[in-house]
Amino acid sequence: MLCLQRSRSRSQGVVITTFCKLGFIELRRSVVTSCRAVLLPRFGGAEVLELRDNVNVPDLKSNEVLVRARAVSVNPLDCRMRSGYGRSLFERLLPLILGRDVSGEVAAVGSAVRLLSVGQEVFGALHPTAVRGTYTDYAILPEDELTTKPESLSHVEASAIPFAALTAWRALRSTAKIKKGQRVLVIGGGGAVGFSAIQLAVAVGCHVSTTCGAESIERILASGAEEAVDYANENYELSIEGIFDAVLDTIGAHETERIGTNLLKRGGHYMTLQGESGSFADSYGLVIGIPMSTAILMKKQIQYRYSHGIEYSWTYMRADAEALEEIRRLSAIGKLKVPVEKTFPITQVREAHDAKDKRIISGKVVLEIE
Repeated sequence: MLCLQRSRSRSQGVVITTFCKLGFIELRRSVVTSCRAVLLPRFGGAEVLELRDNVNVPDLKSNEVLVRARAVSVNPLDCRMRSGYGRSLFERLLPLILGRDVSGEVAAVGSAVRLLSVGQEVFGALHPTAVRGTYTDYAILPEDELTTKPESLSHVEASAIPFAALTAWRALRSTAKIKKGQRVLVIGGGGAVGFSAIQLAVAVGCHVSTTCGAESIERILASGAEEAVDYANENYELSIEGIFDAVLDTIGAHETERIGTNLLKRGGHYMTLQGESGSFADSYGLVIGIPMSTAILMKKQIQYRYSHGIEYSWTYMRADAEALEEIRRLSAIGKLKVPVEKTFPITQVREAHDAKDKRIISGKVVLEIE
């Protein structure tokens, strides 16, 4: 039996046409002109976020995918951008839609999309500089920033993974090029990026040590790390044994940089998430700030090559189709996960951001989209 169904969703302007056969429904075509989205009209606290109806959905470019979002995670970058980080780039583009991670279903695809099709469940993450984010009923991502969602994961679980894991991958696999048998230190292994880095390094076959809070030790050791040191109650500079091939510093303080660089062997890589390009651009403008931050980075790179014989770098998330596929594979077999501490409906996005700002919730927060 074949029947044609045409229905309108709660989002304005969304018309979905489906074909059903023998009880199986396959989405064939989706035309979306507007939908709900969380807008950032100005920088500030959580109270500036506005959930609006009838937000325009742009036409798809040839390489883009329209995703019916089911869950999106709240990343530290979202809160920083809301507060004004990146204003040198984004202020003239306000209002913005925040959000980087997403998990949902493919609603439509551009003409050049080949690997994904309408109806598939997918997850992925946008580049940090994307203006139209994922806090919306319908998100738009390039095909290479998405992959199929493992059936074993819920949308909530899947949405917590990609941005953090891609950031960790960029540092350890793309920059340091870690190999089996090497020793890796993750400073701040309790957060989403740090915990992802630990799991990625363990999957390669590295020996992993980390610093973290006492509440994270059991989970980190269960993931395969060989050593987890409570930074609050131990002098981890003395407690951590040996030297390392790679150090990923997710904290980026002066003290953690000093310790991390001193624990590296010659030829090793020190990578920090706390690059200064964005803050310098915000303080001095793009024309002056970017060259200033580049000069500081080059100075540090030269300094550490001569003083320690190591490579120094600032690391940022970057879309990588190969990385995303490996992240999907590891997630599917339970070797890569980011625990979710609390979920909020997207209608409570202000409460979610406020809880992160005040550190009421230390772990991962996910917004569910009905």
